[in-house]
Amino acid sequence: MTEDRRGAVRDDIFVYAANEYGTTPEYPWRYLPAYAVLRHPNGKWYGIVMNVPNVRLGLPGDDRTDILVAKCEPGLQSVLLSRKGFLPAYHLNKERWISVLLDGTAEKEQACGLLDMSYSITGERCSRAKNRDEPQTWIVPVNPKYYDIEKAFSKNDEIIWKQSNNITAGDTVYLYIAAPVSGIVYECAVLETDIPYHFDNGKVHMERVMKIRLKRKFSQPVPLEKLKGYGIFAVRGPIRMSYGLQYELEAKQ
Repeated sequence: MTEDRRGAVRDDIFVYAANEYGTTPEYPWRYLPAYAVLRHPNGKWYGIVMNVPNVRLGLPGDDRTDILVAKCEPGLQSVLLSRKGFLPAYHLNKERWISVLLDGTAEKEQACGLLDMSYSITGERCSRAKNRDEPQTWIVPVNPKYYDIEKAFSKNDEIIWKQSNNITAGDTVYLYIAAPVSGIVYECAVLETDIPYHFDNGKVHMERVMKIRLKRKFSQPVPLEKLKGYGIFAVRGPIRMSYGLQYELEAKQ
C-alpha cells in the first residue's frame, strides 16, 4: 500500500470519529507528532492512533505503520487476534486493549467497529482508582536530604515508600531525585500498598506505606530539562506520567 493510502486510512478513522462522536484528534505529545488521542466526553481515551516502527510490531521491513489501539471486551480478544490485521495492544494493557493495523490489512469497517466498542466501554461509569483496570505510571519525588535512596537499594531491591492515595499495586513509579541531582534515576514496580506504618521525625510523617521493587537504574539521570518538554516543571509530589514521556523512558532500555 502506498504511503498516501496509509495516511488516508488514518484520516478515515478520524472522519468516522468526528461524524459518529464529534471527536477531533488531540496531539498531546510534542516529541511524537504522529501520535493522536481520541477522547471520550468524560475525559477518558477511547482510541490512540500511533505510527510505530515495524520492528516493534513484529512486522517485516524498516518502515513505520499506523495502528489504532482501542479498548476491547476481554472475551472478544481471542477472536479478534485470530483475524488478519489485529495485534496485542501496543504499549498498553494487553488484557483490556488491542491494536489494529491501519495499513489495509484489516478492513476499515473492522477498525471502526473496534472504535465503537471502545467508545462504549470507556463511557461506562468510571470506577474508583483502586478498582481501575489499567496500571498507571507515576513520577515520585525523593529528597536526598532526608533519605539515602542509593544506600537503601544497595542493601535490598525492595523497600517501603510513603503511600500516595492514587497509587496502587501493579503501578510503576519513576523516582525523581531532587537537587543536586534534579532528575529521574530509578524505575520501580509497586508490589503492595496501604501497609500500616507509623513514622514521624518532625520532617517526614507517614501513617501507611507501599512496597516497591527496583526494576532498573538509569546510567544517567533523566534531567528536569527533559521533563519540561512534557509540561513538568517541578516534582513536589506524585505526578501521573504522560504516555509520551513513558514511551521515551522505556525506549532508553
